[in-house]
Amino acid sequence: MLTGIEEVDWASLGHAYGPADDVPELLRGLGSDDPAEREQALDGMYGAVHHQGDVYDSTLACIPFLLELVADATVQDRGGIIELLTSVGGIDLDGDEEMDELDPDDEEFIPAGNYAMAAAAIAAGADVFLGLIDDPDLEVRLATPCALASLHPDPARVLGLLRERLTVERDTEVRLALVAAVGRIALRHESLHGETVDWLAWLARAAQAPGLRLAALAQLARCAPAEIPDDVVQLVTVLLDEVRTTPPDRPAETPRTAAPTLIGQVRELLEEHSAGRRTPWTEELLRTLHTALDDRVDDRHALLLAQLRSPDWGQRSDAIWLAGGLIRIWRGRYEQVVRLVGEQLSDPEPRLREAATSFLERLFELAAPAADALATRLATGPAAPLGRRGTGDRCGKSAALLALARSGDARAVPLLARALEEHEVRSELLYAVDALGPAALPLAPVLRRRLAEVTLDDRLHERAAPLLFALAAVRGAQALPEVLRVLRGAPPNRREWVREACLRTLAAFGPAAREALPEVRELLGAESAAVSSVAAHALWSIDGPPEEAVAALEGWLRPGATCAEWCAAALSLGAIGPAAREAAPALRAGLGSRDLWVRMRSAAALWRVAGEPDAVLPVLLAAWEENRFARVEVAECLAEMGPLAAEAEPVIRAELARRRRHNAREDGAGSHDVHDDEKLLTLCQAALDRMTRRGL
Repeated sequence: MLTGIEEVDWASLGHAYGPADDVPELLRGLGSDDPAEREQALDGMYGAVHHQGDVYDSTLACIPFLLELVADATVQDRGGIIELLTSVGGIDLDGDEEMDELDPDDEEFIPAGNYAMAAAAIAAGADVFLGLIDDPDLEVRLATPCALASLHPDPARVLGLLRERLTVERDTEVRLALVAAVGRIALRHESLHGETVDWLAWLARAAQAPGLRLAALAQLARCAPAEIPDDVVQLVTVLLDEVRTTPPDRPAETPRTAAPTLIGQVRELLEEHSAGRRTPWTEELLRTLHTALDDRVDDRHALLLAQLRSPDWGQRSDAIWLAGGLIRIWRGRYEQVVRLVGEQLSDPEPRLREAATSFLERLFELAAPAADALATRLATGPAAPLGRRGTGDRCGKSAALLALARSGDARAVPLLARALEEHEVRSELLYAVDALGPAALPLAPVLRRRLAEVTLDDRLHERAAPLLFALAAVRGAQALPEVLRVLRGAPPNRREWVREACLRTLAAFGPAAREALPEVRELLGAESAAVSSVAAHALWSIDGPPEEAVAALEGWLRPGATCAEWCAAALSLGAIGPAAREAAPALRAGLGSRDLWVRMRSAAALWRVAGEPDAVLPVLLAAWEENRFARVEVAECLAEMGPLAAEAEPVIRAELARRRRHNAREDGAGSHDVHDDEKLLTLCQAALDRMTRRGL
């Protein structure tokens, strides 16, 4: 085995961490009789030789040896090696990105040619996978269909083999892998697309096991969205019910002890996630189906409602995670979904409660339909920390409290007060105080006490900033001595950040913070534009006369100012409003900046200090079209302008009619994305009402 491995000059080759002279040991480890050694070797291959999907010269040199290992029936855990080869061959197992998008002439993608060589090398030896389709090793049979569909140079032959194997394979999950591989062929090979789509459509309606039909329906939706049947929700609901009542064809696997590798940790998490579930494979099928349904929001919504009413807690858990993806991307009326998710908070399964709280804490105001369930959850069950994540009950009750507070429900206030008595408090809970409005005023004394306890050390910012934000939200001016203690005693580490947070709180206190005027005036001359600008706003808020504050802010509106400096000053001038009218000429200069944010924030500030809609509106509308992430700020200004912004009515109506969230991203999401989009919709409606005088 591994004939010729010593003839390769591995030291002259490289991988993610330098010379590849350690690769022979990894390859031998893959064929070891020791399970731990095999796992460590596979982890090393992914960590160095195929780091983050890269293909190095050492990766190419490994391909013949990996194919040899796969072909040797005495080697154990070959399923993992097959998956490694499938990934090296240029196919992402979680997607279908085409490697030809990479430009070999681009310096950033110099290694891109390696992908083509890897695909060619593996394709040349891909016949080895043909003999593995009926291998006695279950993990090999699970990994082989995707490898064949992705790597073999004769897709028509592979398609026939996959369909033939389906007639004799008895393991449910292997059968699902066979159907998924057929779908992959349909997506990759246009010449076989029609044939495979017809076959998938037949299989979805055939007298087959419900899981197999569900898999065919999911792949049909993925390959040919136009062929999705009109009764897809009813069909999937029936199939899920049949899946739930069909006995599993194999016993649940016994979890293995996690190895000290990344692969071992991932496996442990997956095993924990699947434990106790009769059919954990339905999760991936439903995710595929939801992804394919895409903008058919009504169908996806109806399907989620059916899943959330299932007697199977696993199907309800899947629905919660899928609902998170739907709400993150698409606008709609989700009251029923949210209410049903709230009902899961009383379920005895801790993983279901974890999924529900994680979902609800990201919804902010949209979590209101689940407020009663959240309050009940917080009032019942064993005592648990409210201010920090618990360790005995998954997310603990702090997530439920965060969701309740972010929804604006006043029942969160006494619970927040109790949480503040604990040693540690999640910063998110303190940043949620502003959602509670006047109901949060009773929190001021305990917030003041906690701020007084903060040590003036290098961690001052992370500990004090959330408390300062909450005190600003409740206008807790009685805490002025404690705020001044932090302001005066800030250590060098992140001192500017601490000062900025303190100044924002003093600005919120207004005239009640008069004692702080000496410190505020001194910070007008800070080297940091952020500190100086917030100090100017605080000075005006506390003292009233704007001249000194405006003069300091105008100093930052100068040629050569950075975007951050100009925007900080413009934001503070806008907050001061008409009292800063004398800064209008300086702000007008920002309307012609090359930087969108300078232009947009100069326009918004100019409107707030001097009006001038004719100068401001074109800039705001251009920013709206140029950068969707500027729309919340633009909409806020348009709402203030009212009828004077009538020219913006078409874009406002278009935004309100759009179903996709303005900040939706396929490559990730922020915790406040849904909240920010809902804020945009509220501002757009307010702007439209004022433009059409309904709000006057």
